[in-house]
Amino acid sequence: MTAPIADTRQAGGPSGADLAGTYGRYNDPAAGSGWVLFAGAMIAIAGCMNVIDGIAAIGNSKIFAGHQEIVVSNLNTWGWIVLVLGVFEICVAVGIWAAKDVARWIGVGIAGLNAIGQLMFASHYPIWSLVIVGLDVLVIYGLLVHGRASALE
Repeated sequence: MTAPIADTRQAGGPSGADLAGTYGRYNDPAAGSGWVLFAGAMIAIAGCMNVIDGIAAIGNSKIFAGHQEIVVSNLNTWGWIVLVLGVFEICVAVGIWAAKDVARWIGVGIAGLNAIGQLMFASHYPIWSLVIVGLDVLVIYGLLVHGRASALE
């Protein structure tokens, strides 16, 4: 015969329901809103940086070495690609802040592709690349773990 399980109310301690009422529930939708805000802000910042880089590449700025051949094409073509990507990232960030589910999943994809892309620069800029990969992991975490709760509000 096994011993009966003690009811915490009879034993004098607070129940789980009492603690949840006092300290808040674990599945509180507002608990992860900061993560979603952070993820949207990081994607918006990446978008703004890509817009600036794209304009600089299109305008033959002195930031980039002239007449460089890139895997895709030349610097001007790459500048247009990066510019369009930056505008798209800014639109996705606005969608994340508006709690759109599609924007959240696109944001996860963008952050994942950016992390992979940053690993290609690791041999030239190791610390910067690892910092950006870490930020991308945090963005993915915020969108996957807490993004659904903000979309349900």
